[in-house]
Amino acid sequence: MRYDDAQVNPMDRRIFFQSALSAAPLLSAQGKKHRTALIGAGWWGMNILREAVASGECSAVAFADPDPNQIDKASAILATLTSDQPKRYKDYREMLQRERPDIAIVGTPDHWHALPTIDAVKAGAHVYVEKPICHTIDEGKAMVKAAREADRLVQVGLHRRVSPHPITGMEFLKSGKVGKIGLVRTFAHSAGGFGSITPDSEPPKGMDWDLWLGPAPVRPFNRAIHPRGFRNFLDFANGTLGDWGVHWLDQVLWWTEETHPRKVFSTGGRFVRQDSTDAPDTQMVVMEFESFRCQWEQRHYAGNNAERHDIGAYFYGTNGTFHMGWRDGWTWYPAKKSEKPIHVPPQLNDPDGQNIKELWADFLDAIKNKRKPVRDIEIGHRATAASLLGMVSMRLGRSINWDGRQCPGDAEANKLLRRTYRTPWKYPEA
Repeated sequence: MRYDDAQVNPMDRRIFFQSALSAAPLLSAQGKKHRTALIGAGWWGMNILREAVASGECSAVAFADPDPNQIDKASAILATLTSDQPKRYKDYREMLQRERPDIAIVGTPDHWHALPTIDAVKAGAHVYVEKPICHTIDEGKAMVKAAREADRLVQVGLHRRVSPHPITGMEFLKSGKVGKIGLVRTFAHSAGGFGSITPDSEPPKGMDWDLWLGPAPVRPFNRAIHPRGFRNFLDFANGTLGDWGVHWLDQVLWWTEETHPRKVFSTGGRFVRQDSTDAPDTQMVVMEFESFRCQWEQRHYAGNNAERHDIGAYFYGTNGTFHMGWRDGWTWYPAKKSEKPIHVPPQLNDPDGQNIKELWADFLDAIKNKRKPVRDIEIGHRATAASLLGMVSMRLGRSINWDGRQCPGDAEANKLLRRTYRTPWKYPEA
């Protein structure tokens, strides 16, 4: 049976994760460990590898990162968790060729998600790739195609699908208690100010900056970009919409039976920030679905206590308003004053308030039972595409139509579903 023919296990996720996590040491004792490599050895990549090692079913065999300083930090962390001694590589391609891992974790900046994922599945590895799955939409199509053709599993790091409070929250939403939902408002607001300019400088000692840039345009090294600052530079990511928007639009797509918006309009810009970044500090997106409308809002300033929640998704129904949050769990605000609100607190893991442990357990179970993981690459592609369509619309300054694969009859918009790669890198084809 091929992986793309298998269905996601319909069992109650809460029961599954309890049993899967408790059984991990027994499973590892009964069989060979998965040889696991980390591509992109920074902060978030190590959050993932930490859970892979903690599962008892994976051994760390390699790091690949153009910055050896990141590998040094990752190695020091790993040494406190296991006796594994991964080999070190700058170029992930050499690592894949030499090590042939069973699992590859892609924890790189966004512009480096597509090629390593595609090359890893072609080399025979299952892949856990961070969200958003790609920097441009056509890369995502190529990733889905490569995974299916190689018959490999790809889990996307949208861990809120396995977080306990979103699971119960989604049960509440789908129960009908909210009534008819006509609007969903997704948003991420953060405090901030004008910021300041960070001057260009020499890259860290030993870092291969040209390799880090990869298919992206050439530009000088800047400490505001690396490490961890790349998300607000449009050559490498898609700002807050591409970062946080993917999480909350995935929640919307989890709730609805529709797979994509029909029409998208976005507007925004840089109205406040005066730093080295170039992503919008303010952005709004309106998405038209068949049976409801969805909005996205973001700002990087004016953090205050005037709004009850600063991140998440409001589902507005005829019976009241439901808020799906992150560190604040979920809350139901009934329209009838005689009814009391209902609140369910979060159950998140340290560090960084995530549920990677549960998502990794699902990934290993999917490999074992030859089924699609809960955040399969195609599902991750839909959530990523929904957010990136907002960037396409904002660049065009007008609305766009979408049929799930392209903007029909709109050559100008379809051109922005991809970008030119820097030589010698070749854009993957779907």
